[in-house]
Amino acid sequence: MTVTVFRPRPEPEDVARATATAAELLEVLWGRASTAPASASQLRVLHILEHHEGINLGTLADSLASTPPSASRLCDRLQAAGFVERVTGPDDRREVRLRLSGRGRAFLADLRSRRERELRSVLALMPAAERAALLTGLEAFCAAATGRYGVEAGAEDRAAGGRTA
Repeated sequence: MTVTVFRPRPEPEDVARATATAAELLEVLWGRASTAPASASQLRVLHILEHHEGINLGTLADSLASTPPSASRLCDRLQAAGFVERVTGPDDRREVRLRLSGRGRAFLADLRSRRERELRSVLALMPAAERAALLTGLEAFCAAATGRYGVEAGAEDRAAGGRTA
């Protein structure tokens, strides 16, 4: 005999609360995969540049909800670490465009690999049916977020082999 557990339809507030808790746990889990030598703010810049290759400093500052001088200082440190390159704009030599260097891309790939290793260790503790349900839910969440915000997080990574940030 199979027993079916009836769960009322979860309200968005309940799911948002559980998702926020999961996000906090992910931060703890990902903290085990150090982002050194990049700070959290610098890591955000690297992710933006990965998905918006060749943007200028003003656009980067807008994306960060920051000022151009603050964004420039972040890029100075990332350039000194070898993660970011500044190139002159194709139409205006005064414009500076930003892009990830090969070292910056390698850093992000290594960070993702280490984070995924930590995630796999936790996911392996879950029953297969619950992992499948989590995957289905996450895919639906990503589709809804993509539809609402018009951007697909990790799209380039999935095209390169199924990995996401």
